Amino acid sequence: MGKITVETCHIDGLKVVTPTVFGDNRGYFMETYNYNDFREAGIDQVFVQDNQSASKKGVLRGLHFQYQYPQDKLVRVIRGEVYDVAVDLREGSATFGQWFGVLLSEENKKQFFVPKNFAHGFLVLSDYAEFVYKCSDFYHPNDEGGIRFDDPDIGVKWPIPEGMELTLSDKDKKQKSFAEYLKEKQA
Repeated sequence: MGKITVETCHIDGLKVVTPTVFGDNRGYFMETYNYNDFREAGIDQVFVQDNQSASKKGVLRGLHFQYQYPQDKLVRVIRGEVYDVAVDLREGSATFGQWFGVLLSEENKKQFFVPKNFAHGFLVLSDYAEFVYKCSDFYHPNDEGGIRFDDPDIGVKWPIPEGMELTLSDKDKKQKSFAEYLKEKQA
């Protein structure tokens, strides 16, 4: 190994990956993904789709998940800075309903591995950000679910600077509460 450093957190399965960056006066080089290195670090997924989005400051996307076709995600920022969050929705998990957040930026080059059955979202902190992610399953448009980004039962502490106006999609403005999500799961 040696090409990546992997940090874990209090929620089992979440991993922050920092690649080794080789730089000189010309610029830098890094491997953003190498299956063998990731497998050795305990991330043994096959990714089948890459996505990229661009957003302006104050855009908050999430908290999203998939019902029938859950995806492992490996996310990173190639321009700008975002605060990225994952919420544990795994049935029977000791950390069910808990969240973890990490700052991802073009400067720190960190990546965040979010396993299946987590809700995921991010807040753009820079004037502009480009966000890329690998997914272990294909996108199924009728399979999306979501929970309110500001649900008090989850209590994500988004680093929203004073005066920042949030921009949410119409869909995210109407997401269900965590309590409604739990009730739906029991039905």
